[in-house]
Amino acid sequence: MQAHHKNILVQILSSYLTEDRYKKMKTVLGQRTRHLTVVLEDIYQPHNASAVLRSCDCFGVQDVHIIENLNTYEINPDVVMGASKWLNLYKYNNESFNTPSCFEMLKEKGYKIIATSPHKHDCLPEELPLDQKTALVFGNEHKGLTHEARQMADGFVRIPMTGFTESLNISVSVAIFLYELTPRIRKNVKNWQLSEEEQTDILFEWITKSIKNADLLVSMISKQLRI
Repeated sequence: MQAHHKNILVQILSSYLTEDRYKKMKTVLGQRTRHLTVVLEDIYQPHNASAVLRSCDCFGVQDVHIIENLNTYEINPDVVMGASKWLNLYKYNNESFNTPSCFEMLKEKGYKIIATSPHKHDCLPEELPLDQKTALVFGNEHKGLTHEARQMADGFVRIPMTGFTESLNISVSVAIFLYELTPRIRKNVKNWQLSEEEQTDILFEWITKSIKNADLLVSMISKQLRI
């Protein structure tokens, strides 16, 4: 569907929402970014999977890339609190080992792959360069990132810790990184927001998920307008 036609549909369909609801969608959308994205490699606990999505929604990260190697990604509705319907989720599960295909796709889109794992050449979140589109990769709850993921990464970042415990829960780690990085992106990166076309596409998705019989309405309006 052409962008112009989708714009028309958005304008018409928005009349089926309350004014406050539509304004809220527009406000939230204006703070969304694809300059930073989250990649989850083989996460399997529904509680963690759901909490990560909530953090992404809260901090304005629109896309989450989900690598399913040994584990199927499942969410807990009581934890996710509907956050998943406001995000774009991309799953990689066509092969026995899907990490390379995910990384290759992200690199083709201009992303720098940053592994969230201690490394001799790592940096702290406040030191991480954000001039390029960045994909933060988080590993399995027990084993962490695979060896292949570390090998393919363009850089490493870690959260400094001073206690006896050597690692944080993955959902906590994601929240800390997003809390640190998203304000820096909004302050220092020129084109951090979604393009007008991206905003229209996402707004269309959000509206159709929010009204009853959306498919039927879209079909009827499209026929009337011959689009």
